[in-house]
Amino acid sequence: MKRHFTASAYVVKDRKILLHHHEKVGLVLPPGGHVEPNETPAESAIREVEEETGFKVKIIKSGSDSDYIAPRTTPNPRLIQIEDIDDPIEGPHQHIDFIFYCSPTEPNPQPDGWYWFSIKDLKAGIVDNRGNLLLPPEDVVELGTEAIRTGC
Repeated sequence: MKRHFTASAYVVKDRKILLHHHEKVGLVLPPGGHVEPNETPAESAIREVEEETGFKVKIIKSGSDSDYIAPRTTPNPRLIQIEDIDDPIEGPHQHIDFIFYCSPTEPNPQPDGWYWFSIKDLKAGIVDNRGNLLLPPEDVVELGTEAIRTGC
């Protein structure tokens, strides 16, 4: 099966995380996307957040991150998730998704189509500005809850 490397970022601010309804897959998800050539997964997560939301972010270091002088290191993801994708154009494939927790480095206005979810909201959902209930899948609830408890 074909596999793609991707990176996702749970942006944590004021004990909430930033999610949106992803039209293509029909799920409530954090920002993320494909890792570009010559890009580390951490760089990809940071770039995807800025492209999708306008937020500049920094990775929240995990307990297993090391600061070695040489060789150079990159932030560790919280985990690496393998996701089965059923794409109507590309066909079935998998995403090897590097999951990071991040925090904004500067204040930004509310990005259009994005919503801040508390732990309570992750479980109960949020009604968007069109009246639709946004209810994240189980893995997003689990990781989002952990990100909020771990993050800022």
